[in-house]
Amino acid sequence: MGAGQSRSRITEQDKAILDMKVQRDKLKQYQKRVQVVLDREDALARGLLLKGDKKRALLALRRRKYQEQMIQKTDSQLFTLQQLMETIEFSLVQKDVMFGLEQGSKVLTQLNKEMRMEDVERLAEDTAEAIAYQNEVEEALKGSMTMEDEEDVLRELEELERQEEDRLRLEMPRVPVSKLPEQVPVPQAEEEEEEEAEEEETPVRSRNEPMVA
Repeated sequence: MGAGQSRSRITEQDKAILDMKVQRDKLKQYQKRVQVVLDREDALARGLLLKGDKKRALLALRRRKYQEQMIQKTDSQLFTLQQLMETIEFSLVQKDVMFGLEQGSKVLTQLNKEMRMEDVERLAEDTAEAIAYQNEVEEALKGSMTMEDEEDVLRELEELERQEEDRLRLEMPRVPVSKLPEQVPVPQAEEEEEEEAEEEETPVRSRNEPMVA
């Protein structure tokens, strides 16, 4: 009886470890694919800022922040659970491990939804459907982000604004700020030529010519 329970416990542990590794592998694959979405959201936020649409730029950055944190937290949780299984008797942590695997599976499903590029593009559209989606995303993010997260996003928005202002300043043609000289100096060679011409026109009096009284 004891041997049978031991074999059953080991089998459950092996299955849990395998499931854990599968989830972490999927998470790494999703991380590469989500990066494309994150880059697009960053570019979208910059474009919206140029149009003066700070509200939707902020929404794109909030969504980006949420996705980044989702990956980081899930990876950290899965790693912690894996460490528990390897260092503590499985029977003592089995309940926590199973709950963690269930949560990890839900997050992977959510990440799969987050990778749709068409949803990112809807953040900048003005159709009624897109605006309804934007409101839905904004409401969902309110309950998912802390005050610290919000402060990070606002700082990121300010940094993007500064970068775009600097870029535009560099691209603008420079206007001369110094005054033009009122008189353009004549080159020395030209002055000498003018003096010689004046001397040729003026009659030269001979030294032997008598002076008129």
